[in-house]
Amino acid sequence: MAEDQKTTTPSVAAPATRVDRAPGSRGTDAPTTAGTITIADSVVAKVAGIAAREVSGVYALGGGGARAIGAIRDAINATDLTQGVKVEVGETQAAVDLKVVVEYPAPIARVADEVRSSVAGAVHRLTGLEVVEVNVEIHDVHIEDDSDDQAEPRVA
Repeated sequence: MAEDQKTTTPSVAAPATRVDRAPGSRGTDAPTTAGTITIADSVVAKVAGIAAREVSGVYALGGGGARAIGAIRDAINATDLTQGVKVEVGETQAAVDLKVVVEYPAPIARVADEVRSSVAGAVHRLTGLEVVEVNVEIHDVHIEDDSDDQAEPRVA
């Protein structure tokens, strides 16, 4: 009679999954290596923009028009951290272009080198992408005068 119960007992269907799991594998700490990770260009641009702004001697990022729009965004608390940053992201590599305004009298070459190093390090550390190049275009030099508001970049 026990054999009859085994053959007549309805089996419960296992839930459909996207992956095959070995019995007892649920809850293990085994690393998952399958699947893909896609990092949007805007994420890499934001990381690069934040890293560049942290460098001493960087006054602002972006050209004159972008900084004018940025000043409006700042006034309404909608700062664009990607302003002045252009990126190209592949599967495993990234390239970054930055437009930088340097504070006078900071040494321009030193600031540019520190921006390149900071951006490359931050992008690699946070995204795992290999940074193949960081191009820095010094777009302007900010000269402080008495009428400047210290908190906001001057719009040229």
